[in-house]
Amino acid sequence: MNIQPLLDALDLQEDAARALADDLRAQIDDLQTRLREAETHLEHLAITRTTVTGLADRLPAVAPDLPEHPDHPRILAAFNHTTGPLRAKDICEALGHELLPKNVEGTRAKLKRLVKLGILTEADTGNFARKQ
Repeated sequence: MNIQPLLDALDLQEDAARALADDLRAQIDDLQTRLREAETHLEHLAITRTTVTGLADRLPAVAPDLPEHPDHPRILAAFNHTTGPLRAKDICEALGHELLPKNVEGTRAKLKRLVKLGILTEADTGNFARKQ
């Protein structure tokens, strides 16, 4: 019996299997390289996030845009010169307005607007302070 054709067929199958294994190893090497690069990139992003969040409290806060009224900057200036909360009446005095009900209520409305914008807080009813 001549087994040479059988051995030749086995050689062909071995060569094909070896070529497939070599190709798969090359793909695995490429995937491992890409995985290492992706993991390194993720590490760099995590370091960047840690650095940025660590520095965030050192950045100056961006103040929201004030409504267009000349009293708003003056109101904020009055809060810059005090450590405690102020009432609408106190702000009227600081702005040099007469303590008439219409002036106090107008000032209170401006203070409430600044609370809505997140610039001031109203801890107790009628007591306004700079937002920390």
